Amino acid sequence: MSDKGALDVGTLALDERTGCVGRVMDHLGSHVQLRPPGGGLEWDADPGHVRPVTLKERLTARLAEVNAYSRNPYGKDAL
Repeated sequence: MSDKGALDVGTLALDERTGCVGRVMDHLGSHVQLRPPGGGLEWDADPGHVRPVTLKERLTARLAEVNAYSRNPYGKDAL
């Protein structure tokens, strides 16, 4: 975490309002931008409802990334 208590960019976090895990991409104004671990569209989350993931949540998110890569090992831009 940074000095302000905000999660660092690249950290896996849980948006407690949606129940979705995302990787912190940026902090914009009063929002945190999260992106699904397997790729996809970012969404804005309230920093007051975002927390670091547990070990179980981290493993589940990592599995989603590996599965997404296995479907297209060349990346989304290769389609």
